[in-house]
Amino acid sequence: MDTQNSKNAVRAFAATLANAISESLEAAIGSPWPLELTDSQEPASRKTQPAQIRLKLEGKLRGECFIEFYEPQLSDLLSKLGSKDAEAAENNGSKALADVISSAAAALTASLSSDYGAITFRVDSVSGLAFGGMFVVPLAVPTDASGAAVLLYFDGQLMDSLAPAPANDETDDSGKRLFHPSNLKLVMDVELNVSLRFGQRLLPLRELLELKSGSVIELDRMVDEPVELLLDGKLVARGEAVIVDGNYGLRVTEIPQAIETHFLR
Repeated sequence: MDTQNSKNAVRAFAATLANAISESLEAAIGSPWPLELTDSQEPASRKTQPAQIRLKLEGKLRGECFIEFYEPQLSDLLSKLGSKDAEAAENNGSKALADVISSAAAALTASLSSDYGAITFRVDSVSGLAFGGMFVVPLAVPTDASGAAVLLYFDGQLMDSLAPAPANDETDDSGKRLFHPSNLKLVMDVELNVSLRFGQRLLPLRELLELKSGSVIELDRMVDEPVELLLDGKLVARGEAVIVDGNYGLRVTEIPQAIETHFLR
């Protein structure tokens, strides 16, 4: 398994989970409580016991994710949840937080079904657990610079489930190649070198050595035939050559196959 690809897939899942938790919290407390991935793995305070929620997944995605809520945001969050639920206040907010995570899990079921099929989530409150050796993804409230407000812990089984499949396994029962946008979006800002091909010609070495200024080489393409857009030597589009601000350009007229399939081979 490619460890870096696995970690990237887990972080992509964590971002989706963080968004679902934020939306569920906003619905529960009546005000925004955004969460985003952060690089700082140290919560602002470890003096008090964090609230711990276990999220167990079954189906094509299998494994466990533990969610820890830390101070100082935890007290404020629990007071807002407890004011709406007396039982939750007596139980230090654990039931209310579990209900919030259950709502987030329900939203995740719908959003992940297209990529992973049917998934079952089981949510329960836990306490006093240590998570040594697990992969950690910290979350922070963007407006608070005190440190991580929430830590997500992923066990090895869930990391393996989230890891992108090897290239030779990325087909369904009909042989159609599977495309997971959640994986491809991680590299959307990577710049790729593309080129235009107006035509080509096989030349013997003798003719190449005889080339000089003014020589004309006839290509294998008529002037009214479309030119080709190449990515790493692979055809991705055809079109008409145009001039844009004094530079050559391409007006695309045909895309032979979905461009994303070139990245899954």
